Amino acid sequence: MTLKGKTLFITGASRGIGLAIGKRAAADGANVVIAAKTTDPNPKLPGTIYSAAEEIKAAGGQALPLAVDIRDEEAVLAAVAKAVAAFGGIDILVNNASAISMTDTEHTRMKRYDLMNGINARGTYLCTQACLQELKKSAAAGRNPHVLNMSPPLSMKQHWFAPYTAYTMAKYGMSMCTLGHSGEFRKYGIAVNSLWPRTAIATAALQMIPGVDVGMCRKPEILADAAYFILTSPSGNSGNFFIDDELLAAHGVTDLDKYSVKPGTKHFIPDFFVD
Repeated sequence: MTLKGKTLFITGASRGIGLAIGKRAAADGANVVIAAKTTDPNPKLPGTIYSAAEEIKAAGGQALPLAVDIRDEEAVLAAVAKAVAAFGGIDILVNNASAISMTDTEHTRMKRYDLMNGINARGTYLCTQACLQELKKSAAAGRNPHVLNMSPPLSMKQHWFAPYTAYTMAKYGMSMCTLGHSGEFRKYGIAVNSLWPRTAIATAALQMIPGVDVGMCRKPEILADAAYFILTSPSGNSGNFFIDDELLAAHGVTDLDKYSVKPGTKHFIPDFFVD
């Protein structure tokens, strides 16, 4: 099974993990809808929806760059309509857009709390709701629809909440969508899964966090390759919380050095939420 001719709606795909997933799909000849906010270049945060579109086209796919704030319901609905008009439907939704603030309660402004929960939890729910009718049509046509949430396994342990309660709530909100929607959509034949990295991933956003040694991270491509295995699996494979290296190993990929920012690295910064 490949992604040739499939249409992916990827949030936050102007850079990083979302763009890597889009380019991996494009290598099969997929159509990629880039639903993200960045339209103007930023020297501190490279990548726009337009530069991402060029990279996806160069990788072998079709691209539709759409400026979308996924907190805005009307903007999301309009983007879905444009995607359907351009490509005839939506087969895969990747809820990748996310906001982060590694702050404790005392130092988390409510504006930041609202941003994280608005993008992570609410945005994931909204985009899934907005794409649902198209995903149901995809299932009816036998096109193997998937929703993939870039969110961690649920672990109700205090040590994942105490240092940054607001961020944990927001990310786990995405994972609760996986838990609920996988059960809710099973009757339609729509898969809903989560994917999360074992190690920190070298993205532009991560590099803006002080003190992070990017040399001890892996590249976004490890998640793109893991996502590819999920999105090309039968849609009956649903309700899973995958970890990238475990999933790759299950498919025979055990040499992960090519994903290291610094080849030969043995010790990586662990990501959050993996027990």
